[in-house]
Amino acid sequence: MLNNIGLPGLLLIAVVVLVLFGRGKISALMGEVGKGITSFKKGIAEGSKESEEETRQVEAARDVTPAEEKDKV
Repeated sequence: MLNNIGLPGLLLIAVVVLVLFGRGKISALMGEVGKGITSFKKGIAEGSKESEEETRQVEAARDVTPAEEKDKV
């Protein structure tokens, strides 16, 4: 059913939404959506940075044996 909307259908939906909500509310809503997307991207970047730091710390903590003792074993 939704596979055959096409361009005329999308334009009709856009016009109906514009008439129902008005230009001011739609622009405010799109501004909030933009802020949400920006916040989401920022959170993803911070999460991946924290994950990389944690991985580096784990790799650094794995081998704490001094080099001299490794040669003796």
